[in-house]
Amino acid sequence: MKLNLKTLIVSVSMAAVLTAAQSCSDNDNKDYYYYYPNAIVTVKPVEGGDPSFYMQLDDSTTLVAENILKPPFGDKEVRALASIEETGAAAEGGYDKVVHVYAIDSILTKNTVPYTDKHTVDSLYGYDPVEMIGDWMTVVEDGYITLRVRVVTGDYSTVHRLTLLTGVNPEDPYEVEFRHKIEGSSNQVYGPQPMLGDALVAFRLDSLPDTRGETVKLTLRWRAFDGAEHTATFDYCTRASSPSKMKIESGASFLTNIE
Repeated sequence: MKLNLKTLIVSVSMAAVLTAAQSCSDNDNKDYYYYYPNAIVTVKPVEGGDPSFYMQLDDSTTLVAENILKPPFGDKEVRALASIEETGAAAEGGYDKVVHVYAIDSILTKNTVPYTDKHTVDSLYGYDPVEMIGDWMTVVEDGYITLRVRVVTGDYSTVHRLTLLTGVNPEDPYEVEFRHKIEGSSNQVYGPQPMLGDALVAFRLDSLPDTRGETVKLTLRWRAFDGAEHTATFDYCTRASSPSKMKIESGASFLTNIE
């Protein structure tokens, strides 16, 4: 049975962001849609453990891979986009489910940056516009905020620096601001026929005050294409999960030239 851990809302172009995982010969005839992403997980290595890593699906569901023996991203804990299927086998060692991983690729995973002053953050982190795409990939869970963002992009020499600032509102420590800085020729980016591209990025939220089991409102703000500042709110509990409440959109391929 195809895994239904998260709703699959993704175009065919999304398959390009995945790297094929280790697989067995009996998977050679699987339909191609098995390689479309259907989950965002946190990949967590376990030093000296058996298994050597597990995947956190949300705050209450842990997964172990039947077909990958070593942590796919070394000793780093990162968010990842994956195509997985439940096997039905009993999980050991206190984990919840055993899955087969058809494909997995890491998401750019970064720490937040503390706000200092407007001149400094504008210079270092930019103020170029973005759109937030509110599909299932934009989510707060397991101590991370994962965002699907849309930007105006140029050629491969253009780099998009993505940053999440904390401490932007002295009245509310749970208000954060997304910054986007285009590093490259502005003529290539904002030309007569600008191109749009999407990117996935995840930020660790461990710099925010511990909510101590309480659920608070996490406010995300950003400058959009219309030049105005927009906001979205999420339910946030330290190391727990909460769904996005933004409008669902789709329709762009993903960029790799992001930092």
